[in-house]
Amino acid sequence: MAGAAAPKRQDTRKFFENLSGAGKSIAVLTSGGDAQGMNGAVRAVVRMGIYVGAKVYFIHEGYQGMVDGGDNIKEATWESVSSMLQVGGTVIGSARCKEFRNHEGRLKAAHNLVQRGITNLCVIGGDGSLTGANLFREEWSGLLDELLQQGLIDEEASRRNSELHIVGMVGSIDNDFCGTDMTIGTDSALHRIIEVVDAIMTTAQSHQRTFVLEVMGRHCGYLALVSALACGADWVFIPEMPPEDGWEDSMCQKLSENRADKKRLNIIIVAEGAIDSHNKAITPDYIKELVVRCLGFDTRVTILGHVQRGGTPSAFDRILASRMGVEAVLALLEASTNTPACVVSLVGNQAVRLPLMECVQMTQEVQKAMDEKKFEEAVRLRGRSFENNLSTYRLLSHRKADSELPNSSFNVAVLNVGAPAAGMNAAVRSAVRVGITEGHKMFAVSDGFEGFYKGQIKEIKWGDVGGWTGQGGSLLGTKRTLPGKHLDKIAEQIRIHNINALLVIGGFEAFESLLQLYEARADYEEFCIPVCMLPATISNNVPGTDLSIGADTSLNAIVETCDRIKQSASGTKRRVFIIETMGGYCGYLATVGGLAAGADTVYIYEEPFDIRDLQANVEHLTQKMKTSIQRGLVLRNENCNENFTTDFVYQLYTEEGRGVFDCRKNILGHMQQGGAPSPFDRNFSTKISAKAMQWITRTLKDSFKGGRVFANSEDTACLLGMRRRALVFQPVSQLRDETDFVHRIPKEQWWLKLRPLMKILAKYKTSYDVSDSGQLEHVTRVRPKESNTSATI
Repeated sequence: MAGAAAPKRQDTRKFFENLSGAGKSIAVLTSGGDAQGMNGAVRAVVRMGIYVGAKVYFIHEGYQGMVDGGDNIKEATWESVSSMLQVGGTVIGSARCKEFRNHEGRLKAAHNLVQRGITNLCVIGGDGSLTGANLFREEWSGLLDELLQQGLIDEEASRRNSELHIVGMVGSIDNDFCGTDMTIGTDSALHRIIEVVDAIMTTAQSHQRTFVLEVMGRHCGYLALVSALACGADWVFIPEMPPEDGWEDSMCQKLSENRADKKRLNIIIVAEGAIDSHNKAITPDYIKELVVRCLGFDTRVTILGHVQRGGTPSAFDRILASRMGVEAVLALLEASTNTPACVVSLVGNQAVRLPLMECVQMTQEVQKAMDEKKFEEAVRLRGRSFENNLSTYRLLSHRKADSELPNSSFNVAVLNVGAPAAGMNAAVRSAVRVGITEGHKMFAVSDGFEGFYKGQIKEIKWGDVGGWTGQGGSLLGTKRTLPGKHLDKIAEQIRIHNINALLVIGGFEAFESLLQLYEARADYEEFCIPVCMLPATISNNVPGTDLSIGADTSLNAIVETCDRIKQSASGTKRRVFIIETMGGYCGYLATVGGLAAGADTVYIYEEPFDIRDLQANVEHLTQKMKTSIQRGLVLRNENCNENFTTDFVYQLYTEEGRGVFDCRKNILGHMQQGGAPSPFDRNFSTKISAKAMQWITRTLKDSFKGGRVFANSEDTACLLGMRRRALVFQPVSQLRDETDFVHRIPKEQWWLKLRPLMKILAKYKTSYDVSDSGQLEHVTRVRPKESNTSATI
């Protein structure tokens, strides 16, 4: 299989076939505030548990159900979690439980678990729920002794259930838990906020209004901060960063400057826990009154409230929840007497396990630091992801006066190359504004390298990119033309405009373009300048990065359509849909889209398949139609096989399934390329673009000698990509060997590890390499100074 591990690792790989759940019972509960994606986690725990041979129980209504027992604790079946993936909230219910807080309640809960032989708990909730679970575990042997003394259980039961293992997953829309970059539900809540902000912007634009929006986050400003970044808000109030005294004047001054700058609207975002430096609450009404009094602007307040908790989970949350759920079951199977209760979390793009109490303590330390007004400390404890969001926001939001800017006398050009991808415009906006802040003159090139050699190059100012974050496609225009055939003219344009550095935002063509420019340095001195590329393509097929700008938006479009198609199939019963996705030869969209939409089978180029596999898949669906889930979803990447076309697969399934199910086919096409960028893509592109501009500034200074820029080493032509946990600048010349140029894909792709996950959740027997899955790590506090090459998102 393409992308499998190199032979030398064969012996170290550990497969979970050796991990059996036979004889074990696992219970799953959701507790505390609900969050979109909790159902995806419940589904993954149930299916993975059943898959390894364990008994799995639902505990309905959180800890209350555990205390009350009875019908609240029910055995789960494979079918009972069907159709859950696309539902928001939590299907098994969640409740705040006073009883569990006292000893009596926990004793009842222990009795209910022992009666069913449940000694493995998977808790999905916030830090309160997880702390409760840990306390329960610490008291477990004492509780058993009490039950034994009261004659409620016998010696045998006490011995059999002597250990309680606990694994937590954090479900919280606030993203307020230390140790994980993203909690389940955060991304979906951002989707709700951004949908509202985008809608409000059009009406505000019409009437030249100011809008004050209150978002959730009583103790944590993550949602407010990221949505402010993602919509280019004028001002944001968060609990971790109280404004300095006199903020009223500076805010009003900024709002009126923005209006003077031809901006027809202002957006101010307030977290519900926002405070000033004297711990006094800052409310939306107070801000409105202030703006009206000082500026006389027409101002409206919108409080988003529980809208943010509702709606379908985003693609990101479904994948996060599915990965975490499977990881949680593995952690329970591997738990022993001396392993601490752990929480499964996400760092960068990697699932890790962390000791539950370390995370909880750190989360509580944040609150303590804020109470003591040590705000810098609170931000540091929140983690690198939060810190980076904050520094990027500060960088982009405050426009310095021309007199304050450093004068660099460097000219930097930005262009888009390849097919359009949502998030390209946010990247351009970020680059232009950071570049101007660093003192450069920024130039925009229209229509990629085609526009470059034709001289379509003009200076672009701060105000020119206002409102670009939320726009889909490419406003600069983008073409697939490579520079190779037009090197003379491009070199001439670089001379004419005196361009000292290039930022190229695009997909595989952008990568090829950078290689061509790098190779042309030998013949053209003009190309001896710093060049940086940001990967932006829905296909996510660029080497050197795990994720590309635009792929998340595209996944959401695919998942949304698959949800509708599944709904239609459920209505008609016994129907299988064959859906074709884009991606060239890269199976990322099909695989990850399939995992997020709950597909039965996904055909991709990287995992060759033959007629026997097709036959087995049809057989699998035939079996499925005998259960209560009478519908099927099959995804096929557009280039997965030149002979087994979508039509062929459709006709084969139609013929083989005759009398059992009927088929329909659907080609998703260019809808996958359009649409407003998702919050993730806006945020990701804004941050990596700012980082790239800072790299360009450093590299320009380092290569400025004798009155001119000269950069011809391989590390001055780089791609900035996300690799596992960090953002890394990699010379394109070194990435050449990692690339399959014929099929335009990287030779090794991380997401192929998600394929077995998707198969397990669709009830296929498969082998699953767990050597990469989390060893227990520790929460890092003091961080080494970052090197130039890496930083976490």
